[in-house]
Amino acid sequence: MKYSDLMMGWLRELGYTHCFFVAGGNSMHLLDGARQTMTCVPVVHEVAAGIAAEYFNEQARATGSDERAFALVTAGPGLTNLLTAMAGAYLESRELLVIGGQVKSTDLAGSTLRQRGIQEIDGVAMSAPVAVVSERIERPIGRRAFTDMVQRGYTGRPGPVFLEVCLDAQGAPVDAGTLDDGVAAPDVAPGADTDRSAEVVEALRAAQRPVLLLGGGVSRAAAAAALPRLREVSLPVMTTWNGADRLGADDVVYAGRPNTWGQRSANILIQQADLVLALGTRLGLQQTGFNWQQFAPLATVVQVDIDEAELTKGHPRVDIPWLGDADAALAAVLEAELPSWGEWLSECQEVRALLPVIEDGNTTADGYLDPYRFVSDVSAACTPSDVVIPCSSGGAFTVTLQAFDQKLGQTVISDHGLASMGYGLSGAIGASLAAPGRRTVLFEGDGGFMQNSQELATVAVNNLPIKLFLFSNEGYASIRMTQRGYFGGAYLGCDIRTGLGFPDWQLLFRAYGIPVADLDERGLDAPEARELFDAPGPACFVVPIDPEQTYFPKITSRVTATGSMESNPLHLMSPDLPEDVARRVLGRLTVEQKELTR
Repeated sequence: MKYSDLMMGWLRELGYTHCFFVAGGNSMHLLDGARQTMTCVPVVHEVAAGIAAEYFNEQARATGSDERAFALVTAGPGLTNLLTAMAGAYLESRELLVIGGQVKSTDLAGSTLRQRGIQEIDGVAMSAPVAVVSERIERPIGRRAFTDMVQRGYTGRPGPVFLEVCLDAQGAPVDAGTLDDGVAAPDVAPGADTDRSAEVVEALRAAQRPVLLLGGGVSRAAAAAALPRLREVSLPVMTTWNGADRLGADDVVYAGRPNTWGQRSANILIQQADLVLALGTRLGLQQTGFNWQQFAPLATVVQVDIDEAELTKGHPRVDIPWLGDADAALAAVLEAELPSWGEWLSECQEVRALLPVIEDGNTTADGYLDPYRFVSDVSAACTPSDVVIPCSSGGAFTVTLQAFDQKLGQTVISDHGLASMGYGLSGAIGASLAAPGRRTVLFEGDGGFMQNSQELATVAVNNLPIKLFLFSNEGYASIRMTQRGYFGGAYLGCDIRTGLGFPDWQLLFRAYGIPVADLDERGLDAPEARELFDAPGPACFVVPIDPEQTYFPKITSRVTATGSMESNPLHLMSPDLPEDVARRVLGRLTVEQKELTR
């Protein structure tokens, strides 16, 4: 048999069932092997293959499925087109296997030539900074070495694996028995350190106002198993954006999503906690705020992560670093005898009631829909079985993760570390294929959508039940805000009036045979819109958004006493709260801290 056939058989035994690909000459044997073993899904552009595979795997893990997907691309442009997807998965610590073709080993340029073979470029060197494994296979290798490299992508701290296979190695005739030297044992994530567990439990018992912050490193299964105990002890639970679907927004212990673009009530509450137990989150600058020195100023900060580098990076202050698996740590802590924090939980609920997610400080011109209220309305119309895909940058993204009220059972998947435009549609394709029979709800801005709009062809061919809410504000909302706020409205290349081109949406979607509806002030309440939302198959809803729409609350910068610029801490979002409300919800911050952050 050919080596490429043998490789695909090994992948199948590891659980890989789907291959997202763009065909090419330097990957022809690999694709022929995948054809015989996998469900092969052609996409129009290679970056979509990588994003779809990432989201497929995330959705499969969410539902407990053992299925896995990988991306298959050819040499040269196939790999360079895919690098954005690899970078995104790397920053989000998500599994993404990429198998790339390469020219024959005898045609490799070596260290002195720029190129010898057709389409040859050093994919291994280009992928290495955004991969946990980046290797070239110039001749057939055994099963143990191959499976070891593949499994490193989803054990420990997950990340992309790039395997570049030379054309002559792909097509080489091999003896399966000779190369079958066993399957490598997967790395085991570090378990919970019992000594550290005791220290954390002691700190938790002493806390009066603890907060549990669940990140994407906490599995959905572990979060579901912990919920009864969390409710029993009335422990307020917050989530990062990557952990947004670990519990429902209506859960009694839910306390919101803190973030630089987070919910104001959650930001204020985490800043007044006296203990923050952060599980499976790297506590990056978007999570803590750029003014990380003032993150959780009253709290003992406990961070649980499987990567020691995240515990020792120096920001934010971490009082109890815990190197271990987030699921195991959560279980170990909740097994202990704990007090009840009912009074603190009631206070959290009161603050959330005082500070609703949808604020009155935003301006929306007549004839447009308020994006915050619209997202809230859509979330109310969604069912617990829906898959929800916020895009990955811009106003449509931040609004969705501020205003969407997730239901327990939904999967919410985004990719914000890279903050790349164009992720939404490709991600929705992957998630939808991993969740057959479930509706996939996608929020995307018109600017980001256009960067990968060609994948409407993939949606149409597969008749995927993706409901796309296209925020039509004639351009790039975040860039427009930047040019307005920092450069006095000197707009350039941010909308159709300053050189950016967009199509007629009706004509574009009809070209692919996808139903499209232009929404009016009724939003999804219009009977024809709601009927289309509930109908099988794909559909697009064009949401009219004011090009000058404001997006608050958010963290802004201020001028310090020395004249320098400094970002506000999480609890001081713009616009400022009315003084009487601020006194009620910021009461625990000391006079000294108030002066420090004024």
